[in-house]
Amino acid sequence: MLIPVVNMQGEKVGEVTLRPEIYEVTVNVPLMHQALVRQLANARLGTHSVKTRGENNRSKAKWYRQKGTGRARHGSRNAPIFVGGGIAHGPKPRTYVKKMPKKMRQAALRSALSAKAAAQQVVVVDELRMDAPKTKEIVATLRRMSADQGRTLVLLPERNSSVELSVRNLPTARTLRAQYLNVRDLLNSDTLVLPLASVEAIDTLLGAGVPSPVGDGVGAEE
Repeated sequence: MLIPVVNMQGEKVGEVTLRPEIYEVTVNVPLMHQALVRQLANARLGTHSVKTRGENNRSKAKWYRQKGTGRARHGSRNAPIFVGGGIAHGPKPRTYVKKMPKKMRQAALRSALSAKAAAQQVVVVDELRMDAPKTKEIVATLRRMSADQGRTLVLLPERNSSVELSVRNLPTARTLRAQYLNVRDLLNSDTLVLPLASVEAIDTLLGAGVPSPVGDGVGAEE
């Protein structure tokens, strides 16, 4: 797939060929859904907890006498049927971790990238360089690249404090490092901005080279 490369002024400066085994595969929607569900599940802390009738700290004495009141017989006010009593079958701390083979996770990423490329939602820029964090400047840059419509994901090849801090103030844009590429952020964006170095990083991550661990996105910025 041949797409144009622009600079920060929005001017075309060349072209780049995106690898077909990454950006032109058959989109597998069920696989992407499975990867997304796994990622969201793995992000859950699972620390929720309620008290059962045995853990609830109320009086252990019999509530009222067994006979002669006309009411039902009860032995404890901790019973789940009473206000302030314990909770029956409530949530307890547990893990929500789901496992998925690495090759399936990579295939899901290829499907998501292919869907973005097919919808012409990928913008390749030669480089993103800023001397200092300036939100106004990054807004103008994204506008010149036609990457300011809807939610924008800027995929950086490495740490870039100036760009990251500039984008952080934008409610509809966010940055992510290529090593943490994940299905959730890809599907949640309308435009993907890729510097050329990020294209190379994705090739290494998902291409024929030695693959790096695919990030779950759990530790990525929210």
